Amino acid sequence: NGESWVNQGNYLPINVSYQLLAGTPATKQRFLAIGMASVKRKKGSYLLATLDSIYSQSSSAERATMVVVVLLADPDPAWREATVGEIRAAHPSQLEQGQLLVIHVPSQFYPPLTELKRNYNDAPERVTFRSKQNVDYAFLMNYAGGQGQYYLQLEDDVTSAENFVTTIAKNIQQRKSASWATLEFSTLGYIGKLYKAVHLPLLVRFLFLFYQEMPCDWLLTHFRTLLVQKAQIIIKPSLFQHMGTFSSFQGNVNKLKDKFFEKEAYSNPPADVYSDFSVYKDHVPRLAWEAGDGYFWGRTPQTGSYLTVVLRAPVVVTSVNVETGLEGKDLLESAVVELGQNVERTPKGEKSCKDFMLLGNLKNGVFAKKDIEAAFGSSSCLRLRVTGEQKDWIIVMKIRITVKN
Repeated sequence: NGESWVNQGNYLPINVSYQLLAGTPATKQRFLAIGMASVKRKKGSYLLATLDSIYSQSSSAERATMVVVVLLADPDPAWREATVGEIRAAHPSQLEQGQLLVIHVPSQFYPPLTELKRNYNDAPERVTFRSKQNVDYAFLMNYAGGQGQYYLQLEDDVTSAENFVTTIAKNIQQRKSASWATLEFSTLGYIGKLYKAVHLPLLVRFLFLFYQEMPCDWLLTHFRTLLVQKAQIIIKPSLFQHMGTFSSFQGNVNKLKDKFFEKEAYSNPPADVYSDFSVYKDHVPRLAWEAGDGYFWGRTPQTGSYLTVVLRAPVVVTSVNVETGLEGKDLLESAVVELGQNVERTPKGEKSCKDFMLLGNLKNGVFAKKDIEAAFGSSSCLRLRVTGEQKDWIIVMKIRITVKN
């Protein structure tokens, strides 16, 4: 195979030795190796939540086809020990089944990380941070490359979409006859980038050679074009979303979000949407219900304000998910979610339901409930009803339901 010549003759050897901190490497190569590097953050750690999301959004069959490799890349041994303890407590079965490996590379294997070139007039601390990050990724990929046929790069502060492994496999299958270097399952930085394992030996050395020149996501664009893939291949909806607010660089606030992210592949059933909110511009209530990246934006809500979805045919609702606000602003602060039966016309000439039952309250602008069906039977309406006034406007990003087939 011409593509993996680097390893076959041990050309350009990488001088590195790994410490395996937790987990048992599988004897057989899996379909997907997922890599992430983690360092101690000044504020808020998201690593365990990221791992929870990866495993909880995957079926047991999917979990058996993947391995997550976490490089603990911080020099502080106490932090590494505490983090390994937390991972062991949270994911014993994944560690046992070869679905999770935790590794570390001692600092003597790193190239110089101070007094580096300041190509973009970045502060020296920033240059050190991003240069070390390039080497972290090189070491991570070098280890993970042998673990899977494909390699997915994530960061340690992301949420995953449901069944993302199956979606990735389908996209690879669709491009079987095409030549590609990178498939992008998120539009953000270095999240959700997929590579063929055979290309990793080249990418490892590329990141290592140019580690102090520029940030990793810029280097990767160059790598893609060098492997003769001219245009980005961005797959939507995105499968991964940034959950972190604080960057791992000096605890800076980082609120980047991927607006194309959908946690579940979905299509809501046909319905009409009614509301008495005052609407801002063309951000109409219907956009919260429909697929796509539109959303409902309403002016200051009053107690009793409503957004009612009237289904064109009754359904047995099995789960409801409501998300409000954008980047922490315009959250709906006090509201309940209700399911309704017996469609009727209101005095305003709108459709609604005669009888509503409470599902629950929004908390921090979000509502999520699964396994609903038993108590409610079939429903014709879903209503979001405001229970307290607020000064801020509101954004309803999405209302999603799943139904019994």
